[in-house]
Amino acid sequence: MEKRKVDVAIIGTGTSGMGAYREARKTTDSIALIERGQYGTTCARVGCMPSKLLIAAAEAAHNVEKAHKFGVEAKITNIDGRAVMNRVKSERDRFVGFVLESVESFDPNHKITGFAKFVDNNTLQIDDSLVIEAKSIVIATGSSPAIPPIFQDVKDRLIINDDVFEWDDLPDAVALFGPGVIGLELGQALHRLGVDVKIFGRGGFVGPLSDPEILEYATKAFQEEFYINPDADVTSIKQIGDKVAITYRDFDGTCVTSNFDYVLATTGRTPNVRNIGLENTSLPLDKRGVPAFNPFTTQIGNHPVFIAGDANNDKPLLHEAADEGRIAGKNAGNFPNVRAGKRSSSLGVVFSDPQLATVGSSYVSLKEGCFATGEVSFEGQGRSRTMFVNKGLMHVYGEQGTGLLLGAEIFGPRAEHLAHLLAWCHQQKMTISEILEMPFYHPVIEEGLRTALRDLNSKLHIGPEPVKGCIDCGPGA
Repeated sequence: MEKRKVDVAIIGTGTSGMGAYREARKTTDSIALIERGQYGTTCARVGCMPSKLLIAAAEAAHNVEKAHKFGVEAKITNIDGRAVMNRVKSERDRFVGFVLESVESFDPNHKITGFAKFVDNNTLQIDDSLVIEAKSIVIATGSSPAIPPIFQDVKDRLIINDDVFEWDDLPDAVALFGPGVIGLELGQALHRLGVDVKIFGRGGFVGPLSDPEILEYATKAFQEEFYINPDADVTSIKQIGDKVAITYRDFDGTCVTSNFDYVLATTGRTPNVRNIGLENTSLPLDKRGVPAFNPFTTQIGNHPVFIAGDANNDKPLLHEAADEGRIAGKNAGNFPNVRAGKRSSSLGVVFSDPQLATVGSSYVSLKEGCFATGEVSFEGQGRSRTMFVNKGLMHVYGEQGTGLLLGAEIFGPRAEHLAHLLAWCHQQKMTISEILEMPFYHPVIEEGLRTALRDLNSKLHIGPEPVKGCIDCGPGA
């Protein structure tokens, strides 16, 4: 068996693995970049990019459906499922191609194909052909969809979100389990493309929301458009031929059985750390078997091993994985000189319609009595009404005493842009008063943000009580 010594070994070539590789190369050329499967990222292949392509098609259909509200007569005569999926796959492959071009620029002497397994804290075995001894190791193995045992009676009709982007055509009916980020995006998109979709959840949660008022508002708004039960009582799931029969208790308490072409499980993801030989190491593991790590250095205990991206089960978002990869690669390359890396303010977006977004501290993480909440409804907000997107509610949180922006939860139009503005302010540690000194144009949806901030500043006893119809706001601000 061949043996090799390197300074840094990186397991996985997703977003965090590639970030770690680029950073480690700044300090050493002795690197092993190990990949057991396809090069590329979850985002490009089966995540954020193909899902946005499907959502874009759904938005096109939805815009035609609501055109009559503007006095424009339009009608959808046909949704060509094959054409929709052909564009999704072709554009998806284009995005993957960009990632592969980047990988091709990596030194071929660094790239190793095979399954890596720990022999000890500093040693990896690659299949049955190679043993690598490394001064430091980065685990960037990503995650995989978690499939609960309730689907044990469903065979070839059970799919995960990865499978959706391999469809050649759109099905007639889909039962979707898990109204989280992925479930909401795919479920609403498929519904708007003519698929009969029912979404089932547990615990009453929708997306990443924790603010009870925002959660209640968003749930009711989605239910007005399509079937979603975030706390469903499902009693039976069985495949019969090429259909899946699901029996559940409806909102009125009656038992209903419906047939679906597929069951789509978007029920969370599991870090890919179970079969990589962690039991052969002295690395500290939590009760789920995931290495316990420092989120600022990505180091596992005081060992020469670092973990980044979805593998650590912390913040499964592309920009977070990229940040963690860079921190891990830098520390692995400079080990034992380990330093904390700068982390960005928390930012999450769900590309539903209306969109969901979270910034900074979530509502549930804040200590009662130490913060105040500013609110705005988008129902009467001027620019939102002109575009018939006036549905939504935003809460902004500020710290009592200091007036610092703590976070926000948003359900509303263009939430992705509102959240970015707030995340930038949060990272700069701005107070609500300082944010209100920034320019606001008229008429724009961002004026709704100003309304919420003024409400918050008043409740913090820092700013005046908001004046209804203030002269600088313009009509319908």
